Amino acid sequence: MWTGRFRAIASAIGVVALTAAPYAVKAETLADALKSAYLNSGLLDQNRALLRSADEDVAQAVASLRPIIDWTTDISRDFSRTRSLNRTRNSGSTNLNLGITGSLLLYDFGRSDFLTEAAKETVLATRQTLISVEQVVLLTGVQAYMNVIRNQEFVALRQNNLRLLRQELRAARDRFEVGEVTRTDVAQAESAVALAQSGLAAAQGDLSRAIEEFREAVGRDPGALNTPGDLPQLDGNVQEAKSVALRRHPDLLQAQHNVTAAELNIRAAEAAKRPSLNLTARLGATEDLAESDFARSGSVGIELRGPIYRGGALTSAKRQSMAQRDAQLAELHLVGLQIKQDVGNAYANLRAARASRTASREAVRAAQVAFEGTREEAKLGARTTLDVLDAEQDLLDAQANLISANADVVIAAYSVLAAIGELTARDLNLGVQTYDPSAYYDLVKDAPISSSTQGQKLDRVLRALGKN
Repeated sequence: MWTGRFRAIASAIGVVALTAAPYAVKAETLADALKSAYLNSGLLDQNRALLRSADEDVAQAVASLRPIIDWTTDISRDFSRTRSLNRTRNSGSTNLNLGITGSLLLYDFGRSDFLTEAAKETVLATRQTLISVEQVVLLTGVQAYMNVIRNQEFVALRQNNLRLLRQELRAARDRFEVGEVTRTDVAQAESAVALAQSGLAAAQGDLSRAIEEFREAVGRDPGALNTPGDLPQLDGNVQEAKSVALRRHPDLLQAQHNVTAAELNIRAAEAAKRPSLNLTARLGATEDLAESDFARSGSVGIELRGPIYRGGALTSAKRQSMAQRDAQLAELHLVGLQIKQDVGNAYANLRAARASRTASREAVRAAQVAFEGTREEAKLGARTTLDVLDAEQDLLDAQANLISANADVVIAAYSVLAAIGELTARDLNLGVQTYDPSAYYDLVKDAPISSSTQGQKLDRVLRALGKN
């Protein structure tokens, strides 16, 4: 009886190694999930809109260098009442006033140009922010994908373990009936089954949560997932990886553009203290609605205007710009340190995950040998039912650790790419239509009006974005 039962146990445990097989049949790949994460991400949509908003700052800065034309109109009622030589006289008139005013900035010591260039640098910084968000989205997708696989395999492992323990319980009860074991052996088997049922319920709960995380990260429910086979090719040279990260990581590039924008804002604040030269023009008409009187007027001139005293606001603005520049320089320094630390940590985590996977494989091998040895000794009466259950639990734990280690290696490998700045749809060759950050900028950088050809094209783009 023991020989047949242990053969069944060993055969079932061998099936555990193939728990991923049901998910490998026509399974979707990690690349499929990352494509969906890229296309369905609300976080990316949000930051793309923020980038378009930054693009509009450039358009508004460019518009300040163009003529400004306004119209005015008003209707006024003038009336008077006079008394002279005991005679009272009332008079009044109703006037319609129309006017058009225009001005054109001719020269302001470069202030408008500095503000325009600062806006462009902010656009470039915001583009890097979008890339950084893209990395977060894709890494979250990797984690969600692997956590579903991890918990699916945990559930399969727990289901198999429960099935084996129920066989043990039935065998223990049969042997108790014929007097081969005591009631204690049966109680131990019953306890093991109850604990296995609890472990399975917990694993199923973890799987449900992992599926919810996958739905949030990827934008849809997971199908049958295929365990990734090919991991990113990573150079083991940590120092070289740090050098690459300092050249291309979006967080560092963003900080560099922010420093440049802050420097330009200082120069704009300095130029604000100087005069500006403007061309002005005005056309006006006044019509007396009650009479036939009218007046027409116009003027063209050049205006030179400069500040004399504004309560210290201009000087404060310059000091503020300098403080912001200093803050951005400090941020640039801190970002560089953080990037180097993140690369070092990512590689350390990858090495630890790989070592854990190797150790877990050895632990599974050793636990398998120990279980088989305990089983053989139990057949000879040298081991108890509890010894067999303990050995089986050790094997279960080792297999669970291996499942986790396999998932951790994949997540750690992609975390290295994110730390370097290479976890983007383009770097991963996902084959998805990527967002072009310059497309909208090219449409709005010249500040087109709605009635122009470019403005109409821009309206179509905006309507398409709204539909999405």
